[in-house]
Amino acid sequence: MTLINTKEMFKKAYEGGYSIGAFNISDMEQLQGVMEACKEKNSAVIIQASKSAISYAGVNTLVEMVKTISEQTGVDCALHLDHGPNFEVAKMCIDAGFTSVMIDGSHLDYEENIAVTKEVVEYAHKNNVSVEAELGVLAGTEDDVTSDVHKYTEPDQAVDFVNRTGVDSLAIAIGTSHGAFKFKGEAKLRFDILEEIQNKLPGFPIVLHGASAVDPAVIEVCNQYGGDIAGAKGVPVDMLRKASSMAVCKINMDTDLRLAMTASIRKFLAENPREFDPRKYLGVGRDAIKEVVITKIENVLGSEDSNK
Repeated sequence: MTLINTKEMFKKAYEGGYSIGAFNISDMEQLQGVMEACKEKNSAVIIQASKSAISYAGVNTLVEMVKTISEQTGVDCALHLDHGPNFEVAKMCIDAGFTSVMIDGSHLDYEENIAVTKEVVEYAHKNNVSVEAELGVLAGTEDDVTSDVHKYTEPDQAVDFVNRTGVDSLAIAIGTSHGAFKFKGEAKLRFDILEEIQNKLPGFPIVLHGASAVDPAVIEVCNQYGGDIAGAKGVPVDMLRKASSMAVCKINMDTDLRLAMTASIRKFLAENPREFDPRKYLGVGRDAIKEVVITKIENVLGSEDSNK
């Protein structure tokens, strides 16, 4: 089974009222955990890697690893560049075999964002690769992406941006944020903005970044076994499921996987102080990621049996 782009995947998701999970990985165990869960739930999936993950694992290694495990599981899978910083990185990933790329010009002037997005779209579409862009700014930090401010997406500007760039999907800012510390008070997402964009761009796939739920039970385990993660708070599951039933066709989740893997490994090493076989504790981490992804498919994404 070859890797696919996201166009048909998103069309089915939009019409079916569900979202495809986009899970960040940087090593084999993370990838195996995600793909095994998707095989068990018969769910299509987007595997994504940031620039820092690509630097860690190697672009060609990632491509071949995702191709191989996708073929083994028989899962419809797109390989996506997350938060591509410029045309050069996007081109590198396209040339290496990624089937989807994000160009993140959200930090640029509006016209500059349009210009760099159009450049990536032109090159990507020649290679049958889909393109995601971002409009608005998410607060928080994750990998190389950081911002102290949040700027909501303006619906009319979103329409103009999509029409002028030819982009295939758009990440918008409605209140989610990167990292584990998303909210200080009560969580609030601007569904009015999402609904207005959906009405102005009917059938167009919207993306949510910074959408990890940050399970308090996982944080508790992590801290119990030596971690120091205080005050973490994510996006409530019911809000994410509501977004999935609307125009949101892709939901990015990275922090929840990292936390689950870290908590399980901390616990294993604390309870097995004489153990030094990496396969033992990395295997536990892989199993924890699988459990998280199954939960996401069932309770957040609604994408079970989308692999058809």
